[in-house]
Amino acid sequence: MHARKRGRSGSKRPISKVPPPWLTVSPDEVEALVVKYAKSGIPPSQIGVILRDQHGIPLVKPIVGKKMLKILEENGLAPEIPEDLSNLIARARRMHVHLQTHRSDRYNRKRLQLVEAKIHRLVKYYKSTGVLPENFEVKTLYKYE
Repeated sequence: MHARKRGRSGSKRPISKVPPPWLTVSPDEVEALVVKYAKSGIPPSQIGVILRDQHGIPLVKPIVGKKMLKILEENGLAPEIPEDLSNLIARARRMHVHLQTHRSDRYNRKRLQLVEAKIHRLVKYYKSTGVLPENFEVKTLYKYE
């Protein structure tokens, strides 16, 4: 229902859980890179892409021993709400602004309903796992004006 039509291409995660033997970067250097990029305002998913493409670091966890978000939490740089949820909220906000000027766009209205359903499911999940507080309200994030 929510998926796009076809296509499974894309980069795959490394199979091995141990760092590759050719990697010469120390765990402290990887942590410093993660913190540096986070301080410059880059979201966690983009930090992973930069580490992979520019520095040749396949994954942070096998090298450092902890996930990237754990590193960001220890340094006080973790986002208040998870990145996937904030991206969906931003998408819904853009779709709502579009619908204010193009009221007869039925396709976009249906897609907005699907995105909002995803948002509500994610909020329910994050509340149950303790990532978001129980009194978290999605409507406070929907500032369309």
